[in-house]
Amino acid sequence: MALDGISIHALVHEFNNNILNSKINKISQPEREELLITVNTSEGNKRLLISANASLPFMYLTAENKPAPAQAPGFCMLLRKHIGAGRIIEISQMGLERAVRFKIQHLNEMGDITFKYLYVEIMGKHSNIIFCNEDNMILDSIKHIPSSVSSVREVLPGRDYFIPSQEGKINPLEATEDYFKTKVLKKSESVFKAIMSSYIGISPTIANEFCYRAGIDSDVSNASLFDEHKDKLYTEFNSIIEDVRANRYDYNIIIDPANNKPVEYAPIKLNMYADMEAREYESFSQVLVEFYAKRNAYTNIHQKSADLRKIISNHIERAAKKLDLQLKQAKDTEKREKYRIYGEMLHTYGYSAAPNDKSITVINYYNNEELTIPLDPDLTASENAKKYFDKYAKLKRTAEALETYVEQSKQELELLKSIEAALNIAENETDLADIRRELVDHGFIKKHNGNKKEKSKKSKPLHFIDDNGFDIYVGKNNYQNDELTFKFATGNDWWFHTKKIHGSHVIVKTNGKELPDSTYEYAAELAAYYSSGRDSDKVEIDYLQKKNVKKPASSVAGFVVYYTNYSLMATPTLEHVKLVSQE
Repeated sequence: MALDGISIHALVHEFNNNILNSKINKISQPEREELLITVNTSEGNKRLLISANASLPFMYLTAENKPAPAQAPGFCMLLRKHIGAGRIIEISQMGLERAVRFKIQHLNEMGDITFKYLYVEIMGKHSNIIFCNEDNMILDSIKHIPSSVSSVREVLPGRDYFIPSQEGKINPLEATEDYFKTKVLKKSESVFKAIMSSYIGISPTIANEFCYRAGIDSDVSNASLFDEHKDKLYTEFNSIIEDVRANRYDYNIIIDPANNKPVEYAPIKLNMYADMEAREYESFSQVLVEFYAKRNAYTNIHQKSADLRKIISNHIERAAKKLDLQLKQAKDTEKREKYRIYGEMLHTYGYSAAPNDKSITVINYYNNEELTIPLDPDLTASENAKKYFDKYAKLKRTAEALETYVEQSKQELELLKSIEAALNIAENETDLADIRRELVDHGFIKKHNGNKKEKSKKSKPLHFIDDNGFDIYVGKNNYQNDELTFKFATGNDWWFHTKKIHGSHVIVKTNGKELPDSTYEYAAELAAYYSSGRDSDKVEIDYLQKKNVKKPASSVAGFVVYYTNYSLMATPTLEHVKLVSQE
């Protein structure tokens, strides 16, 4: 669920309880469309993280700091100049819109008290952070919106700030029973759509919850409702709206027990998910951190890795085309044996060919069948035989060369796919630096001075502890896989890897102990999770003791062979392990 008006109402309540009247002491812009504002409160420093990213907009209080770029962007510098030491004296929501206004008091260049406004709009692809003076004139914004992009509202320095009105919608906090029954439920559409089209800030999730609590199918038409249905629906609607007015919230995330993944979140109880687990939290920021933090990290790293993805994708496409061409050429060389036999038959039976014959039919002494051999009428039988032997020799040389080239192309393609798999599980910029280094080492990226710095940054394997207390390590790229398997692991440790698909090497340290059956399952789940099969329901995993895993001479990092192993099917999940650190 995206942040709707009710969620923003809950956040504003939380912000007023935590950072109202706080002093701003640091502003940074860790990502292109993201602000991190650190404020000083009576309880110490607190951080407000705001993202206007079109694919994942949010705002919440967080304990986590984020590194800022060495050179602050212009928008960040402007905020530092005007409100860097300001005080937040008012935090309000614009009706029940997905917009929050921070009123900030500060001293101008003359030492006089003045005010500025920071507007945060969490509106999907239209999300923005807009900085205005006390007359609500826009000074700047994190995203500029000219008239060529939006005919409804320009967001540019010098323009007046306003929120476009939503025709036909009202604030549900100001709704009455009469409006609900005579306007909303009189619309010639489904109950669900009528609620959504009548009130500001109501998400599909909340609209469905109204209907579920009232025992009404949200897709039924308003015309089919009896008076008792309307009464029940308004009662449930009003009950939730009253809780919002009074700031009575139940912060929770709905978890699907089948895969332990979050399905939905809300600041109210979602009774319609009665068959799933509802995890409760003390604040809505905690909910959003839990729900969005990993997603936000993934989104950011995905954007930063776009150039690497393109490079790898292009090389994979090229390598695949080259391999296809080589395989076709290799298939063409299979006819070389025909030419050898033609030559041998002409040496044996060529005497019977008359001058200017275009073919000769003989008995093939290899199978005692008739064989017709095409002839060049301008050449003698002996010269035709030599011509066929030359063709045979040329195709044989080509086949021998292609055998080597095909094997090299297969290895190159496998290497690129393994690097692509590592890129898909990369979690930070250090991981990306390792992947770039590997691409440079194999000649897929030209080496230049900028790569020298990256060589000094090496990411480290993931370290987990399972429910039984065993240490499990996961390599995130080919270099780490080699390090884990052949330098870190000892002979009796157990090694896990996905069968026939690319993935991480997973090592379980035994420390001389016998592993319980469940630890084999937990390690296999990790191997499935950190592989290209992560989105599958089940993945086949090979496992064996490390001493039986071998590395062929001159093979690339991450490549191993083994001949005796066990196998099991595993679900990609982190449910039974706890991340300790990136060792």
